[in-house]
Amino acid sequence: MEALINPPITLNPSPPRRPLFSLSLSSRTHLLPRATSRTSPCNSQIRTLRFAVSCKIGTSRDGSAKSEDKNVSRKIMLSEIAPPPLAEEGGGGGGAPARRRGGVFEAARRLSRRVLTILSNLGLAIGEMFSIAALMALGTFIEQGEAPNFYFEKYPEDHPVLGFFTWRWILTLGFDHMFSSPVFLGLLVLLGTSLMACTYTTQIPIVKVARRWSFLSSSEAIRKQEFSDSLPRASVNDLGVLLMGAGYEVFSKGPSLYAFKGLAGRFAPIGVHLAMLLIMGGGTLSAVGSFKGSVTVPQGLNFVVGDVLGPLGFLSKPLDAFNTEVHVNKFYMDYYESGDVSQFHTDLSLYDINGKEVLRKTISVNDPLRYGGITIYQTDWSISALQVLKDGEGPFNLAMAPLQLNGGEKKLYGTILPLEDPNSTQVKGISMLARDLQSVVLYDQEGKFAGVRRPNSKLPIEIDGKKIEILDAIGSSGLDLKTDPGVPIVYAGFGALMLTTCISYLSHSQVWALQDGTTLVIGGKSNRAKVEFSSEVNRLLDRVPEIVDASPAKQSNGV
Repeated sequence: MEALINPPITLNPSPPRRPLFSLSLSSRTHLLPRATSRTSPCNSQIRTLRFAVSCKIGTSRDGSAKSEDKNVSRKIMLSEIAPPPLAEEGGGGGGAPARRRGGVFEAARRLSRRVLTILSNLGLAIGEMFSIAALMALGTFIEQGEAPNFYFEKYPEDHPVLGFFTWRWILTLGFDHMFSSPVFLGLLVLLGTSLMACTYTTQIPIVKVARRWSFLSSSEAIRKQEFSDSLPRASVNDLGVLLMGAGYEVFSKGPSLYAFKGLAGRFAPIGVHLAMLLIMGGGTLSAVGSFKGSVTVPQGLNFVVGDVLGPLGFLSKPLDAFNTEVHVNKFYMDYYESGDVSQFHTDLSLYDINGKEVLRKTISVNDPLRYGGITIYQTDWSISALQVLKDGEGPFNLAMAPLQLNGGEKKLYGTILPLEDPNSTQVKGISMLARDLQSVVLYDQEGKFAGVRRPNSKLPIEIDGKKIEILDAIGSSGLDLKTDPGVPIVYAGFGALMLTTCISYLSHSQVWALQDGTTLVIGGKSNRAKVEFSSEVNRLLDRVPEIVDASPAKQSNGV
């Protein structure tokens, strides 16, 4: 029968390998020896070793047990390796599951550490960012949100872009809605995971280490710092006062001193990572939780917000403001001196479900209307109709249609005022063209130019025996509506990113000092601006007062 005991013991650094001694015991005994060696003049280092004690009951050569008063031989084996844990007798079956559980947990922990190491790799994070940037650039190149027929015609299989890129790539990978496609969102999630892994494995441990008060108790350790110096006759207390005046947090323990400043610079990388996570989270929420819609409304008509907006993702939730009715009170435009359109405005009124006006505002380009989480933008315009009088009869509302021009981005709208001609089988009439709300060009039945009139000028024109007067040109306002719950999060993320980026440039500086008799040993380091740090510490050391004894005679006697 054998019992193993593993108590700690402090021994001389060079003990005999296998000291042996014998004790006489009548039963099994547990020994807890503790020995302390004296400090040698040549070597003051104390070494702690572990050893195992094995106790064996002496037996006769023929295997029979001797009487209780016989000697029991014991042997002490010194070892620096801890022995395995004791197992209870008859408990062999109970110990195996514990080892299996420990093995499973250890394997899971190793796997998690390996995954964290891979995810926190800087090269992987840079590759993810470049991939996201490439997809964003591709999303600006490919038209977003169009019907499938558009991509069939724009990216046909018989004429692929770059020799391989066709509509199949766009529709299969979801590049027609790039910023909510699984590929783009998956890369965002992967980048966010990498940022969190880097924060957990690198940035948080750095901050924990930076917050510790680490005193150095030897001059050699202080002199190994990036900056080191010594003052032969100086006091550590005087240095502490000067460091406090320079903005350092100072801690003193006996003859040792530790000071630091700029700890916020260590927290800044964590803030940068959190800001990037906010930006990506807000962008993802915008892509899968928004509503969007467009409408062109003639002056004087109205529409319901919920009839225009459509969901963009599976997280899109309708708002109470979707029951709001929008009425276009007036649409008008501003012009340059050349006659081109410079700006267009729409006077809008919003009514709740009870028909009460809750808001009225005139919007324009870059000046939207916001209400109940809904934003209404002024994006386009058109001419919907002309009001005319014919021989004093009317007014007649003639619908205007957009005309295609050969090149150019200028708009042109046209309509026709039909005239009854019993001698002709074809429908003929007076043609009217307008490029804006300022003037209308009129042509007779033969297509010959007849004249130009301004709306509401009250100046009639006679064409083919008919007196025509242009009363008004009715414009239509092109509006874009959307809800975007991710915008506040994105704005907060960009604000935090700018702030934490500036804070990250703050230097984290550390200073150690040790009073060695009358000599003051100083050392320090900084993670940024190392030249400025050295100059700052040198200026502080120049201001440390020198210790001078009041009685030179006593100093001489002492020496």
